[in-house]
Amino acid sequence: MVQKGAEIAPANGKLGILLVGLGAVSTTFVAGIEAIKRGLAKPVGSLTQMGTIRLGKRTENRVPKIQDFVPLADLDDIVFGAWDIFRDNAFDAAMKAGVLEKDLLNQVSEQLSSLKPMSAVFERNYVKRLDGENVKTGKNKMELAEQLIEEISKFKIDNNCDRLVMIWAASTEIFLEPSEIHESLEAFEKAMYDNDERIAPSMIYAYAAIKSGVPFANGAPNLTVDIPALTKLAEETGVPICGKDFKTGQTLMKTILAPGLKSRMLGLDGWYSTNILGNRDGEVLDDPESFRTKEESKLSVLEQILQPEVYPDLYEDFSHVVRINYYPPRGDNKEGWDAIDIFGWLGYKMQIKIDFMCRDSILAAPLVLDLALFLDLAQRAGMRGVQEWLSFYFKSPQTPEKLYPEHDLFIQLKKLKNTLRHLKGEELITHLGLDYYD
Repeated sequence: MVQKGAEIAPANGKLGILLVGLGAVSTTFVAGIEAIKRGLAKPVGSLTQMGTIRLGKRTENRVPKIQDFVPLADLDDIVFGAWDIFRDNAFDAAMKAGVLEKDLLNQVSEQLSSLKPMSAVFERNYVKRLDGENVKTGKNKMELAEQLIEEISKFKIDNNCDRLVMIWAASTEIFLEPSEIHESLEAFEKAMYDNDERIAPSMIYAYAAIKSGVPFANGAPNLTVDIPALTKLAEETGVPICGKDFKTGQTLMKTILAPGLKSRMLGLDGWYSTNILGNRDGEVLDDPESFRTKEESKLSVLEQILQPEVYPDLYEDFSHVVRINYYPPRGDNKEGWDAIDIFGWLGYKMQIKIDFMCRDSILAAPLVLDLALFLDLAQRAGMRGVQEWLSFYFKSPQTPEKLYPEHDLFIQLKKLKNTLRHLKGEELITHLGLDYYD
């Protein structure tokens, strides 16, 4: 465990952010950073750029911005790299994604056009609705990992980067169960040499990142780095890792609303959720095997927050249904409907309806920024392995073995800010407040 008041190395030099996938989320993120650097927009949605942190008692009025409290990399020091199965540069990919207005993209076109993706590690049987020509070849999966390791090293040298982080922002892979080949590094590496089908492309990226000493965040619900072989490797090599699945639209609403229902001891009979979206993510999730991976991530949230085993009179056997439908006319503008059946005093029934017309990539882009900056901070502070304090950003937070995840957004935010206070030697905030009345 990192001690209170840890020694944090300064964020000197360039930080390279390596993006796996140069689709809607990544191009929205990169274009957004370039626009913000030029004063064309504000970093709305980013805790690292706009958030504050209270220090000490309320009466002390110490509330600095987070970026002034802990040493984070400056946006002007960020360099981008990417892999994708399509050869489009970031400008062309952003135009095709259709998330951002053309006028804004044209103002940062030079920077976006210069970001050209490296060839990707990809097998279509893991993402069955996509296919591309910009794909690596190798005699086995270990050779593909070695190619990635070489590219990571070359990118760092060519771009004069002092530090790197890697973010998985690519599509959801088919559902995989943990197995014996995921238990140890020896078994995992043997399986890579054997081209075992239980080694997905995302695992190859995670392995290459950790072997290169590069922090890794998994923005999809894939198993990826949430296996003993890679979590142990990250611990041993001093590399921070986190995941899984960016918490953006409908699940964000659940982790805001469900804690409120539970705090007031209101019961739940059922929560029906359905989504329509028309971007590449929606197309991928139209495949039942990829949808199962996403479904597992989305369904776990309410169970963990509401704790039906602790509150059987309120939450035992509640119905939770999640549907996702691919509807091309909507593009990246996802719409999520929730029909929530609750009950209150004396068991009287009530209903809540939510229609969240959101923009998936607009909500995800600031998460990519925060995760990159916080993972870089974690490494400079000597933190290693699973970074549970970053659960705030994920639908299915990764935790150490046998420890259940916290899904409550407000507990997650308190955990994140208390971790920052701990790193800087400040007292943790418990909100007890009795000393104000002594």
